Amino acid sequence: MTAPERVVQIPTLSDLESAWQTVRGVLEPTPLVASPIAPNGSLKLETLQPMGAFKVRGALAAIAALPQDQAVVTSSAGNHGLGVAWAATRLHRRATVVVPANASPAKVAALRAYGIELVEHGANYDAAEKYALELGARDGASFVSPYNDPMVIAGQGTIGLELDSQARPELTVVAPVGGGGLLAGLALWSRSREGVQLVGVESTESRAVSAAIVAGRIEPLPVGDTIADGLAGNLEPGSVTPAMLMGVPLVAVDDIDLRAAMRWLFVNHGLIAEASGAAGVAAALTGKFEPAGELVVIISGRNISAARYAEIILQSS
Repeated sequence: MTAPERVVQIPTLSDLESAWQTVRGVLEPTPLVASPIAPNGSLKLETLQPMGAFKVRGALAAIAALPQDQAVVTSSAGNHGLGVAWAATRLHRRATVVVPANASPAKVAALRAYGIELVEHGANYDAAEKYALELGARDGASFVSPYNDPMVIAGQGTIGLELDSQARPELTVVAPVGGGGLLAGLALWSRSREGVQLVGVESTESRAVSAAIVAGRIEPLPVGDTIADGLAGNLEPGSVTPAMLMGVPLVAVDDIDLRAAMRWLFVNHGLIAEASGAAGVAAALTGKFEPAGELVVIISGRNISAARYAEIILQSS
């Protein structure tokens, strides 16, 4: 059974408020720490979330908004699946997570520790997403997209609401972009917040969001090899994130930049970040944008195996 193209609503400020009530009732705010990344630089440490990445915010918001007896299904390169698994366990919901064959072994191993159904299907994220959509259509489960879901987007936007009390009034917030859910959530937040400049950072090997914005439509693109598995993949047809990110500058970094950023975070902060999580630092270090006010770089995730991390760090030196 092939899933029909979904119609997804753009989230509202009311959705953001609803997500905020859910997220703040479960998760502690993540810290904002000073950083030499810029004269007025700081890092928002989403690596300290209970499953190691910001994705738990959107998963909590989306699953909490569903009826108690509604099963969920999702596709993931790893971190969103971990967020759904953590949230579903916390909220006592049934969940299925579909991961591709090229998913991070560390993330797949972590997923196996949760009481969810784990399905490995497809050679890449695009194939896993297609299969998860088909499963949802077949079984009547709600598909919770990593990025194309109003409550997921709103949940990610709760990072901004935490920054309201942590950061200076004028700030530049830099976030990684795969499907665009995190940056779209921040764009939703910034609608009612003056003095905010946003910057999104893609991998040079996967620029689906920026391509869709330029073309005015979503079309499949070749996805190259990259160490940033969380940034790689195409967009679901009908995704709302490109429309929400019109006018937001998007820059790109390559694997050399990402390796250097991961090493920089370790040397300067003692922080472990996966490649996707270090994308904002990579863009800042390579001068891809000009910040205004305080520079806030979101360190979005830490889920990488020790062996792979050591290999990347040593190759960067």
